[in-house]
Amino acid sequence: IGIASWYGPNFHGKYTSNGEIYDMNGMTAAHKTYPMNTMVKVVNRDTGATATVRINDRGPFVDGRIIDLSKTAANLVGVFAKGTAPVKLEVVGFYGHTIAKGSPKATIVGGNFMVQIGAFRNRSGAQIYQRDYHGTAGYPAIIKEFSIDGAPIYRVFLSGFKSEDEARDFAHNGKFTGAFIVRE
Repeated sequence: IGIASWYGPNFHGKYTSNGEIYDMNGMTAAHKTYPMNTMVKVVNRDTGATATVRINDRGPFVDGRIIDLSKTAANLVGVFAKGTAPVKLEVVGFYGHTIAKGSPKATIVGGNFMVQIGAFRNRSGAQIYQRDYHGTAGYPAIIKEFSIDGAPIYRVFLSGFKSEDEARDFAHNGKFTGAFIVRE
């Protein structure tokens, strides 16, 4: 839950974080932490208007905002005219495919699953977060360094989950806004 904004003409035709060319007329969005190609249902909390978008970029990098929508998606949700709107996000699928409600889903058991709980531009912020949340529910906190457009980003994970369901349950317990699972 947070504030949505939109981005368009200044970015149209330029590369997104996943290497695609940004099309402000598409149904895409930028999010700080969701994995690329995550399908997200965006619900305007004032009007109930909805749109489903695919994450293909990083952002917004304005405090208090949780998602930047393409112009088309912003029109559907009611963000375009005002510039921002209060929204709720719901992950509905991955890799461009939505999850059908009520259909059985496979779960993966074995391996090491992690839950991302934060992402930082500065290593020191990640280290503080790691220290503060190390051992949460018995899971160690680790930092992994990645690069976005040549700039480092430090992602903080809780690790040691033994199944996808265990990690997913933890990620959705509400303790960490925007938490999501990855398989190491």
